[in-house]
Amino acid sequence: MLPKDPMILLSVVNTKLRDEYDSLAALCDDLGEDEDALRALLAAAGFSYDAAQNRFR
Repeated sequence: MLPKDPMILLSVVNTKLRDEYDSLAALCDDLGEDEDALRALLAAAGFSYDAAQNRFR
């Protein structure tokens, strides 16, 4: 389960994307997370997913 705090979530997700997954879809699929909900939570904190860099910025 991923943390709900947006700043901690950002750190955890970006670390996992860097070290373990080649895409956000792969991360969400493996962890059983809803990709749209994850994007929305981080978007509300001002972050968006950059597929070319495979990270939220």
